[in-house]
Amino acid sequence: MEKITKVWFEGGRICIATDDGKTYGRPLEYFPILKEATDEQREAWKINKFGDAIRWEEIDEDIHLSSFYDTEEPAANNVIGEVFRRFPQLNVSETARTIGIHKSLLSKYIYGTKKPSEKRTAEILDTLRQIGRELAQIHG
Repeated sequence: MEKITKVWFEGGRICIATDDGKTYGRPLEYFPILKEATDEQREAWKINKFGDAIRWEEIDEDIHLSSFYDTEEPAANNVIGEVFRRFPQLNVSETARTIGIHKSLLSKYIYGTKKPSEKRTAEILDTLRQIGRELAQIHG
């Protein structure tokens, strides 16, 4: 089994090299915790003793070599991502908490690296509409 020998970041991607001479890369959108990390935090990685995973202790993130095998890129357009791009003032953490899901899962929906079910999409959009209704009721 191949082992990770090098890790680097470029062009909004995480890249790795293996002892088999292969190079893999994934958009940081696949790893929301890494995407939101500072450059210094991203650079503080360690390869595990088996050579098949990378660990970032400070941000509590682990990525296995198998995460780089799928070559599918994030979906370019999705309704949830469009809403969060249109309204960047929306807080992903608080929206996820209100819905009752983990922030990293909502981030994956936003970035298009994971596709929500129709039911989950409706639930997210309903929550965002409710936030809008509450904002509209504020009187100064």
